Amino acid sequence: MDNYSGSVPLQPNPDHLVVKQAINWLLRLRNNGANSKLQQQCDQWRAAHQEHELAWQRVQSLHQELNANLRAVPGAQVALHTLENSSQRLGRRQALKLLSGALLMGSSAWVGGDLLGWQQWTADFATAVGEQRGFQLPDGTRLELNTNSAADLDFNAQQRLIKLRHGEIMVSCGGDQDGIRRPLLVESRHALLEGFDARFVVRQEDRCTRLSVTHGSVAIHSPHTADGRTARVEAGQNYRIDHRLAEPVSPLAMDVGAWADGLIVTRNMRLDDFLLEVGRYRHGYLGCTAAIADLRLSGVFRLEDTEKLLAILPQTLPVQLRYRTRWWVTLEAVA
Repeated sequence: MDNYSGSVPLQPNPDHLVVKQAINWLLRLRNNGANSKLQQQCDQWRAAHQEHELAWQRVQSLHQELNANLRAVPGAQVALHTLENSSQRLGRRQALKLLSGALLMGSSAWVGGDLLGWQQWTADFATAVGEQRGFQLPDGTRLELNTNSAADLDFNAQQRLIKLRHGEIMVSCGGDQDGIRRPLLVESRHALLEGFDARFVVRQEDRCTRLSVTHGSVAIHSPHTADGRTARVEAGQNYRIDHRLAEPVSPLAMDVGAWADGLIVTRNMRLDDFLLEVGRYRHGYLGCTAAIADLRLSGVFRLEDTEKLLAILPQTLPVQLRYRTRWWVTLEAVA
């Protein structure tokens, strides 16, 4: 299965999400060992970045170590035995969780204790508060995750499915590089979407999912529109979708995809709406008094340091910052 001959110098530990991708490749190859095209795609993924190859080598090494040395650890033997002898019957997600759990048991010294929590291990892709990440999927699709977001992949012979657990993603998709012509689907709590050579943003909120298409088109398969038809959303259009209905809405007062570049770009945006957006990228409370809520803001703001971002506001608006604590910030009118 391993025919890649490149060598990797000693490096710091690879990112835990890259490790999960390496585990995913390992399991796909175990279940499709005769698929030469899949093997070639795995080799291309490994060659794309030094960190990919490092993660691959360490996952392989850890798996061999677990087989050799962890038979006496409670639970490890069962997990490994199941993985070895029942992988053809296991779904990819079940096997991934089994192997991830076994790796966690046997590799604490290597992986370390500073992971982003159990969610980041049970989700295929995840980000912390204030973090944005981009990933190249095996079929060539580009997946970007905004702050505090999580998504799973379910790729099989019939479809390419991205399941948005929570938060916000940007998807840039084209044809299926595997040559099977599988639809590219995104599933949220409220909707099932299909992209056609498209770039689009899906944001899952408590009561609805918001869809914004910036290139190509996206079909909303469920729920239907008011007239009972499947909606076809074109570039420049925005939809709000809940469990009952999908309906077009006015564009937001900001660039919906600027966060992928670490920016908020606003156009005559209300101050309280702006602060709600900035609050997604930091911990604690951020708000303003009712007297200044309707002040308008236009500009380009960097998300990498929200403290610096907030410090700019009194220079452009008649407001002042009031800190109760570092995590409780209120904007008030200048006295």
